[in-house]
Amino acid sequence: MNTRSNSHWTQVVGVAASAILVLLAFRTGLAADAPAKATRPAIYDESADGGKQVEEALAKAKKEDKRVLLMFGANWCGWCHRLHNLFESDARIAAKLKQDFVVVMIDVNKNHNADLDQRYGNPTRFGLPVLVVLDSTGQALTTQDTGKLEEGDHHDPAKVMAFLTQWSPKK
Repeated sequence: MNTRSNSHWTQVVGVAASAILVLLAFRTGLAADAPAKATRPAIYDESADGGKQVEEALAKAKKEDKRVLLMFGANWCGWCHRLHNLFESDARIAAKLKQDFVVVMIDVNKNHNADLDQRYGNPTRFGLPVLVVLDSTGQALTTQDTGKLEEGDHHDPAKVMAFLTQWSPKK
């Protein structure tokens, strides 16, 4: 083989190797973004009537002198799972939620419960998850873009706790 032929084959092999690496990277990236149905439990009831969920939560909130915390999201939403996990795993946040709020997970996958989204001022325009705090009469007090509670790849427990403390009922 001459030098020109060697150079040509080196280029062909280099291009092929690069293409394989790009395809592998692309495949890995897609797998990372895909919903992990086998590893993530469903945290939203995709068949639930959100209006009925809110109605039941308001009755409980009124009886127990609490606020209602609506968490709009979907089972495919990684940030929804992160925030839900923080709600359960951080002892201070879990205690604050139990003491002061009735938490309602509102599924908005594929426009499910779009009427509730509209009723509370289209909070999902901020992305998912998004939080809405209601008083015990159903009046929306605030909407929280949870992106503002993030720190890097997670929700900052201090920011979440500050938000919950700010919107807890004054007893």
